[in-house]
Amino acid sequence: MLNRSEGIPLPERVRPKTLDDFVGQEHLVGEGAILRKMIESGKLTSFILWGPPGVGKTTLARIIASCLDRVFYSLSAINSGVKDIREIIEKSRGNKIFQKNRPILFIDEIHRFSKSQQDALLGAVEDGTLTLIGATTENPSFEVITPLLSRCQIYVLKYLDVTHLDILLDSVIKNDSFLKERKFNIEERDALYRFSGGDARKLLNILDIIYSSYNSEEEILINNKIVTERLQENIAIYDKSGEQHYDIISAFIKSVRGSDPDAALYWMARMLSGGEDPLFIARRMIVLSCEDIGLANPNALLIAQACFESVHKIGMPEARIILSHTVIYLATSPKSNSAYVAIDSAMLEVEKSGSLPVPLHLRNAPTKLMKDLDYGKEYKYAHSYPGSFIEQQFLPDKLFNNKFYQPGSNPKEDEIKKRVESLWKKR
Repeated sequence: MLNRSEGIPLPERVRPKTLDDFVGQEHLVGEGAILRKMIESGKLTSFILWGPPGVGKTTLARIIASCLDRVFYSLSAINSGVKDIREIIEKSRGNKIFQKNRPILFIDEIHRFSKSQQDALLGAVEDGTLTLIGATTENPSFEVITPLLSRCQIYVLKYLDVTHLDILLDSVIKNDSFLKERKFNIEERDALYRFSGGDARKLLNILDIIYSSYNSEEEILINNKIVTERLQENIAIYDKSGEQHYDIISAFIKSVRGSDPDAALYWMARMLSGGEDPLFIARRMIVLSCEDIGLANPNALLIAQACFESVHKIGMPEARIILSHTVIYLATSPKSNSAYVAIDSAMLEVEKSGSLPVPLHLRNAPTKLMKDLDYGKEYKYAHSYPGSFIEQQFLPDKLFNNKFYQPGSNPKEDEIKKRVESLWKKR
């Protein structure tokens, strides 16, 4: 039986200690970029790092604290509460006279903090007792309270691209204390990068699984077939700490889209059992209620929105019943992606044709000069006509006959199609 290496996990062993070793996020930490300038000036303000897992949020916070020689406190919103926050604040205030610079409090998954927990941070952030660095995979606009958000800058981190993954992989194999002692033969990288999905931590965990599957004397061969096989053999290890987070939410969304309530419930149960934030699931259902159900059942959005609000108020474990109710409703609803396709089609046209002029009769005319230039002239007020409709041009001249919305094939949109066709007979 093949032995797995023990000790410090590979992602932790090779965690960068300086900005020069940090891979990716050049828009934030590259030469002349905003975070690098902040570090070089020593003037650090509170901020929130928003981005997907495994792109360096925690690492970046630690590097900043090290570069500026700051005391560094770290909390995870999953297992910390108001008491932990207050202890750190009191400790920071008590040591103020001995500290040259204010300490940094790093909060991972800050979106999971409740309002009362976030409120507990406000005073200390505002009076400069400490500098807050938050990390989140969710849009802070939805999950961070407005007063705290107004005191923090938001910096967006991106998935690593192939160039970054190449640099990371080659560097780790060359410099890690264990891996550099072994001979690697990398025939293919496609599967490595596909399974990692731009997540550095996931890439390193996969590499660790493959490395540990070979005996100490063997050459470590990496190709697409081997990567796939090793991950299938070690799926429990690979899935540890939510490594398949995005794969499972993808399966969940596709099951709802595919009108399979049983599969949707199963994948949702997997997420809830694994400790997924129920509000994350509720948010995704709001999106898919418009993207995949849309005008085939307009009530879907109302149900999804009510689900989010209810889950937010009720919390687990009862929230699972509300989520179940909603996912069954969405999965069994008729489906249409017409709204999704329509806005993408319109945005593509804007990109292609640029800023076309607004027809004169649609322009606002608040001044006499504008009226003299025929702004608003010949505009027909719809409510002055039978049925509150009169045919006139609303698109720019060059796009007069363009159609972006194509009704889906379902009873509700069949009605919409008949109405649109009855109104716009000439189009």
